[in-house]
Amino acid sequence: MRTAGGNHFLKKEESFMYDRENRYRMEDTMNAGRLEYTENGMTHMAARRCDVIRISMSGAVVALLTQVNLPKQFYLDIPDARINKVGAVLMKTFPNNTAEIRFLRLLTQKELDRIFVFSTHPAHKDRVLDVRSW
Repeated sequence: MRTAGGNHFLKKEESFMYDRENRYRMEDTMNAGRLEYTENGMTHMAARRCDVIRISMSGAVVALLTQVNLPKQFYLDIPDARINKVGAVLMKTFPNNTAEIRFLRLLTQKELDRIFVFSTHPAHKDRVLDVRSW
């Protein structure tokens, strides 16, 4: 017996997809970021500053300055590392104005290295940028 709006097969498929996906270890970081999304349908783009406090190839944890109702889909920019418009979906929000997000594509190791070079987190203070790879 099915309930109205209840167990739709797509919800099961999406859950299965994320359950089977490889998990990448999150690393602490501290980078300035920007979330961009459309408000009111398609009328205009809104942008919110955030701090990227943990990141992996497949997702991140971002801290927002104020409580914001984030949409389900948006873009993440990390301007210092010159990483623009990484598509992301909201996975979970936490009471301390942080949110876990998943990227719609995996970040490359080169992109992660650039993020860590520009990180102000003490764990990355000795990282240097390989100019040949930039």
